[in-house]
Amino acid sequence: MSASSSAAPGAAAAEARIHLAAAHRLAVFHELDEGIDNHFTMTVPGSEGRYLVLPFGLHWSEASASNLIEFDESGATLAGEGVVELSAQCIHAPLHRLTGARVVLHTHQTWAQALNLLEDNRLLPASQTAAYYVGHIAYDDHYGGTADVLDEGERLAELLGAKHVLFMKNHGVLTVGDTVAQAYRRLYKLERVCRAQVLAMSTGRPLHLLSDDVIARVQEPHPDDRHSRAERERLFFEAMMRILDRVMPGYRD
Repeated sequence: MSASSSAAPGAAAAEARIHLAAAHRLAVFHELDEGIDNHFTMTVPGSEGRYLVLPFGLHWSEASASNLIEFDESGATLAGEGVVELSAQCIHAPLHRLTGARVVLHTHQTWAQALNLLEDNRLLPASQTAAYYVGHIAYDDHYGGTADVLDEGERLAELLGAKHVLFMKNHGVLTVGDTVAQAYRRLYKLERVCRAQVLAMSTGRPLHLLSDDVIARVQEPHPDDRHSRAERERLFFEAMMRILDRVMPGYRD
């Protein structure tokens, strides 16, 4: 988010709600959603142990700053109207608590899920965008059914560790970040790079992988780069919100 760490708690909380609501609607616009299912959460600024989520039953296109609720790890609704879905509680609350992630985004988006249906579901460094993910993806290779206990979220948090993407075999994907802009950009670009890999694999021809040296150069910020990674994330998300203001307004309400 663009607010600084010194921003007033009220302003930071208001911006958090707007950005998380925007992320839900962007997921609809980018076809990453499953209607009312899957979950985006964020720690309430200044309130550890309290998390924002869209109440279960609302379509993601209906998300707005005012209809997000606050919940805690017990699943109790602390502010707003509605309830948190059980798997959202069990996956997200432990991930926030144990990894320190401010934002956790979980979807069953089509192309990332398609890759996760394969026996060998690893994202390969075959493109510039894929190179950015090298070393930052954790893999959960043991899907055991829907998450209905907090132990499952704790298991996923241990797998994720300090990385910012989790591939969930036979399930979906999850990204984390310090801001909604950062986590959503990771999720959006992940879907595009998974689509490119699946399409390339569908040709039956060998993929040409980037060397370790090239990957290192891609990941290392250039000293003359005019835009930091954080600024790129901010500019990306602000541009996406401008699109929403035209095609799907109301998320700021």
